[in-house]
Amino acid sequence: MSEEVAKRHGSIELRHLRYFVAVAEHGGFRRASAAIGVQVSSISRRIRDLEDRLGAALFHRDSTGIRLTFAGKRFLPRARKIIRHLGEGAQDIAAVGRSESGSIRIGIYSSIASGFLPELLQVYDRRHPEVRIELIDGNPDEHVAAIRQLRLDVAFLTGTRDWPGCDRAHLWSERVFAVLPEHHGLALCEELAWRDLSGEPFIVSETAPGQEIHDYLVRGLAALGHHPAIDVQAVGRDNLLPLVALGRGMTVVSEAITAARFPGIAYRPIIGEVLPFSAVWSPTNDNPAFRRFLSMARGRRMPAEALCLSHHGAEAGSLP
Repeated sequence: MSEEVAKRHGSIELRHLRYFVAVAEHGGFRRASAAIGVQVSSISRRIRDLEDRLGAALFHRDSTGIRLTFAGKRFLPRARKIIRHLGEGAQDIAAVGRSESGSIRIGIYSSIASGFLPELLQVYDRRHPEVRIELIDGNPDEHVAAIRQLRLDVAFLTGTRDWPGCDRAHLWSERVFAVLPEHHGLALCEELAWRDLSGEPFIVSETAPGQEIHDYLVRGLAALGHHPAIDVQAVGRDNLLPLVALGRGMTVVSEAITAARFPGIAYRPIIGEVLPFSAVWSPTNDNPAFRRFLSMARGRRMPAEALCLSHHGAEAGSLP
């Protein structure tokens, strides 16, 4: 194709194609005018404009009416295809803009057995069933690195830490529970204090968030002048609680996990221990499905009075 022909083709507009298809399908300029609500003179002018740009006549015009030329017959299915693809593309983009389709990648660091996050996911899924939601486990550093690279849309993390290059919103809080064998003497208590746990052995997983639980226990018992005995187990979070039932040691979890029932264990809240949970995301993320999700999350955040934390709870940082 020569440069001059390329320039002519490049100036073809969608209305040129729409008018051409309308005339071809309705068999005349007047019928096309009545069908699409455009004046005959405008249609005729745009058709001639299109023929000039293509460098070929598309219609034979005589006293008996019009009929497609050989070039017109060749061009008609192509014009229809272009119009159809543009229409489908516009619908797809509009659907994405309305969050009717697309995908959201969410980093999680806590259980989705119960609480704010699973309820949010359920409501969003009901309202936007065509949006694909992918959940990714990981630790905070991994999630934030992925957010900065736009490989994750959002992560829900414990603590109130501000991450450079990211926005954050505190959405909900959960109590902290000790997990102990159901026949342990402390299981008779409705709630526990750190002094009750002083001297008890603990276990944590070697995988995330095991290190964060380890640090949390050390901070919680440090004020009592006690350094806890913490055994690191080579198991994931799901297998850690059955080890508690076997008497290998206690551990601690956030409130959401207490919805998961394991035989032989008991959950008891630790007095005054509350964990804040925040959404963390990149301010440059323009994913429409995610933006609608974030707006819904902020609209469902717990009221301010429910977000009040004890001083120690606010400083605690991370826990699953």
